[in-house]
Amino acid sequence: MNILTEDIEFSNTKLTLTNQRVIYWEDKETLILSDIHIGKTAHFRQHGIAVADTILHEDLQRLSTLITHFSPKRIIVVGDLFHANYNSNIEIFKDWLVSISHINKVLIKGNHDKMSEKKIQKLGFETVSFLRDNKLTFRHDLDDGIEGESIICGHMHPGVRIKFKGNQYIKLPCYLVSKSQLILPAFSLFTGLNTKFDQEENKAYAFDDQLIFKI
Repeated sequence: MNILTEDIEFSNTKLTLTNQRVIYWEDKETLILSDIHIGKTAHFRQHGIAVADTILHEDLQRLSTLITHFSPKRIIVVGDLFHANYNSNIEIFKDWLVSISHINKVLIKGNHDKMSEKKIQKLGFETVSFLRDNKLTFRHDLDDGIEGESIICGHMHPGVRIKFKGNQYIKLPCYLVSKSQLILPAFSLFTGLNTKFDQEENKAYAFDDQLIFKI
């Protein structure tokens, strides 16, 4: 797996964007990500849609590699750690969590995090509706923010549409950054891309496996 980085300053704070859908906050030894949607593949199968668990295993393997690379002391998940209620995918996730039991884990609850707080806490996560740390506020949904906050959030699954040949376009995931808002891409590869955002208000940092670049 190719890990590429781009350092930015957000609210007078140095953050490292990666092409693997996470941010590293070096000063706080914290890995930040959003929208993992654990349980989505099993949820789809329960509703008659054939989706393999290899997607979940690939997401977790990618996260393991990032944890090894950055050696964080804390992980902040900015919402939608889970996709639905408890299902077989959660058992896979539970077994995987043993490997990172030494890391402090915080979940900013998102709209999909419907499991009881007791069950989530049993998995080793502190659960909060938002988190303030230094100059940054972590929320799942930008719409829940308060004026004056410097917000890091998820929920939107942002992406960009790039013209590259004739009338052909490709879509890439991205980070959206403005003066007071930083929106993370969805961590899971099993998500769509929302390309509707204000290009005048936001800088987009798009990426794929081979590069990360500002638009």
